[in-house]
Amino acid sequence: MQGVPEHFNDEKDIAQFRHLPQLPGVELYHAHISRYAFEPHTHEAFGIGTVTRGAERFRYRGVQHVAAKDSLVLMNPDELHTGEAATEDGWQYRMIYLEPDLLESVTGSRNWSFSEVVSHDPQRSGRISQLINGLWSESDSLAQQGLLLNLIETFQPYAQHQADGTPESAHRFEQIRDYLHDNYMHPVTLDELAAVVSLSPYHFHRMFKVHFHVTPHQMLMAIRLWHAKRLLTSGMPAAQVAAASGLTDQAHLTRAFSQRYGITPVRYQKQVAR
Repeated sequence: MQGVPEHFNDEKDIAQFRHLPQLPGVELYHAHISRYAFEPHTHEAFGIGTVTRGAERFRYRGVQHVAAKDSLVLMNPDELHTGEAATEDGWQYRMIYLEPDLLESVTGSRNWSFSEVVSHDPQRSGRISQLINGLWSESDSLAQQGLLLNLIETFQPYAQHQADGTPESAHRFEQIRDYLHDNYMHPVTLDELAAVVSLSPYHFHRMFKVHFHVTPHQMLMAIRLWHAKRLLTSGMPAAQVAAASGLTDQAHLTRAFSQRYGITPVRYQKQVAR
């Protein structure tokens, strides 16, 4: 990335980048900067991030700003800016960089821009930090796309843009629910789902969420876990249930099951078998 050195002189300064091969146009960035001062640089992408510790001082559009903990940082593409610590121990922050074409494609809205570069918003800041972390560790492409849409919706109130208000017939999406029930045991892609209703992938994605209030991946996981409960009740071993439910392995089943039902699959099976 422009403006970020390959190596820092001080061991307290650490930066990590991650690209998602299944989401071109997205770059993730985690950093803790204590001593380094960034020279004026720019990104050919929207920069959305949160300060999770300390505070940053930077110059943007000719004005000095300070972003403290729980602040959102919202930068437009191609805007020169600097960056340095505003607190003795530096600052820790997480960013996602979204290329303009991708942002328009995902949302169907054009001419995005941010007027305020720093906003103190603990609730949204925390949510965006969680979503960036989720994208960092998630390998499933459908889940990544859902997290990205949720992240964009979180910062969207701060943006100006021209919306595309094309309506969609609600009944078309009932086909998708049926398709997910029929194919829950297999890997499912966004392109595959969009083709069922003859829509472009990202247009399908946002309309799906308007209709069902969840992402396709969230619905798919709910369906998988419902079937997992049924199979556990029938006495199938948990390791076999994971594969039969379309999950990666037993650890994946345990984590997903516990998150949704508050109990591990093995304990659930023992309880319902009594």
